[in-house]
Amino acid sequence: MPPPDVVERVRQLRRLLNRYSYAYYVLARPEVSDEEYDMLFRELQRLEQQYPELITPDSPTQRVGAPPAEGFAKVRHPAPMLSLGNVTSPEELRAWKERYEKLLPPGAKVSWVVEPKIDGLTVVLHYENGVFVLGATRGDGLVGEDITNNLRTIRSLPLHIPLTEEGPPAPPRLVVRGEAYMGKAEFQRFQAEQAKLGKEFVNPRNTAAGALRNLDPSVTASRPLDVLVYHIVLIEGADGPATQWRTLHWLRDLGFPVALDYCRLFEDFDALVDYCVSWADEKDKLPFEVDGLVIKINELALHDVLGFAGKDPRWAVAYKYPAAEAVTRLLDIVVEVGRTGVLTPRAVLEPIYLAGATISSATLHNADYIAEKDIRVGDMVIVRRAGEVIPQVMGPVKELRTGDEKVWHMPERCPSCGEPVVRYPGEVAYYCENTACPAQLVRRVEFFVSRPAMDIEGFGPRQAKLFYEKGFIKEIADIYALKDHREALLALEGYGEKKVSNLLNAIEASKRQPATRVLTGLGIRFVGPITAELLLSHFRAIDALARASVEELAALAGVGPRIAESVRAWFSHPANQRTVARLASYGLQMALPQEEKPPEALPLAGKTFVLTGALPTWTRQEATEIIKRYGGRVTSSVSHKTDYVLAGENPGSKFDKAQKLGVPIISEDDLRAMLGMQ
Repeated sequence: MPPPDVVERVRQLRRLLNRYSYAYYVLARPEVSDEEYDMLFRELQRLEQQYPELITPDSPTQRVGAPPAEGFAKVRHPAPMLSLGNVTSPEELRAWKERYEKLLPPGAKVSWVVEPKIDGLTVVLHYENGVFVLGATRGDGLVGEDITNNLRTIRSLPLHIPLTEEGPPAPPRLVVRGEAYMGKAEFQRFQAEQAKLGKEFVNPRNTAAGALRNLDPSVTASRPLDVLVYHIVLIEGADGPATQWRTLHWLRDLGFPVALDYCRLFEDFDALVDYCVSWADEKDKLPFEVDGLVIKINELALHDVLGFAGKDPRWAVAYKYPAAEAVTRLLDIVVEVGRTGVLTPRAVLEPIYLAGATISSATLHNADYIAEKDIRVGDMVIVRRAGEVIPQVMGPVKELRTGDEKVWHMPERCPSCGEPVVRYPGEVAYYCENTACPAQLVRRVEFFVSRPAMDIEGFGPRQAKLFYEKGFIKEIADIYALKDHREALLALEGYGEKKVSNLLNAIEASKRQPATRVLTGLGIRFVGPITAELLLSHFRAIDALARASVEELAALAGVGPRIAESVRAWFSHPANQRTVARLASYGLQMALPQEEKPPEALPLAGKTFVLTGALPTWTRQEATEIIKRYGGRVTSSVSHKTDYVLAGENPGSKFDKAQKLGVPIISEDDLRAMLGMQ
């Protein structure tokens, strides 16, 4: 039993950290420095680790994300999450008013609240006695998906209400509706970071939705999401506000993020109509994407009186604006090459002013998209930027064709290095496999020296770009020839004797990194740290792996055809072969060390395991390391090649698949017995 003073300290730390998070993420008025926050957070972590029984769902430590889920459970909403009817003009807005007025009681007084219609993902949030206990997607309006663990990672979402002592008391049960989204500025930063990794994200809404519906909460936690709350779905054990305007204020007082700065209360309908019309010029200035306005009757008692017309509430309507589209000429289609070698087509446009910006280029997604839309160089094309940070070409205006337009094809050779372009079965992307390709090189060097790979201290993106521009690095292996440029390095601005020595020493020290790190750093598609370990645990050396056929690779548990073909293609390329040979000549570890005990003598030698559920005493990482230590290997999916499924509490679909395939299912105690650890 934790001492009373510890219990009180944990409670105090939670209150402080929740308050500081609210001030930072919602009010944008930090109350303490990052260092002070981190110090309190670490203290809470330490106490919760020492006394696990004190961990609660509303603790700030629970925002880091749970283990990946194996599927989303279904959640039935306490009330239908219905969509809104749309109007697109002042005349249609007035017609909406005339329709509902016929159903109002005589003399009913009506006012209206206008709110921005945020372009995000609808979320339904459940609180019990002030603690966030459940979060779900809208789904089909009646049943959604349980994304609680993903939502916990959103810093602006309160895990406990009220967040301040001045706030109103939380009702015993409260269910609210809101919108999860990614702000424009946050998306642009995230997009730029991901572009360096060769990944493309087209717009904030899809990026936010993809993060929230990802089975791995760590993915959600890595994306800068926010939430805005605007509606009470259910309240029990307390009286709720009588108007929508008061609802917004009450939700804000509880600690929910609310878009009150962008909401308006109207007593005059003509003024409301004028506002909706004029707001067309304001919507692009908001910090988040919107696709219109929502007009709601303010008096909540009238909502029950008016009810619904089909699936649409009569007491609210969405005022939509026409999409920001324009027609301009497609001057050319150029191909850009990312770090992983993926070739991405981009439209070069005759500049046109659209949605507050001059547009001269736009995304074309991939070659299949261009072919399906029959987009040709020289076409007059429709460009859209409504709700999109990156403009996109929607398609050609075929009636305006002159016959001079040219059908476009993906080039057969890389536009940067001239090497042949490849496309793998089942994929839409085309790739350049040459690691010495100038367009890829800087980003490949960045990855090779990064923490998941060779972890060379003092060598980052800035150095990679600088050394490439100076001509010191023309392929990855040139990193280990930098010592030959010592005098030239010392001549660079900001590179004194100590800095250069530290850098060269760090490069030299990286030669001791295991072969799995070297293989990871090569940047072969689909070969991350786990797959690198899996491959080398079988082949033992990179040169043996390089000689393996697709059939040999695909026969390994956990290696499918896609990985096998990618590995085979990479090692088949002459430039890549030269890179591997040079790395070996510089003394890098190209093979795993000889094992003291022959692999076949280990108790789990040749056995493949899949893990599912929560184990009694081991974490998944600990169980994985133990299995590997005793000669086994761990893969992520169950197949006929799986020898055992190690199952804990609440196993998922892997457990069911193992039963169906007749794969033995064992417990942690069973595994301990196999290893003689009982």
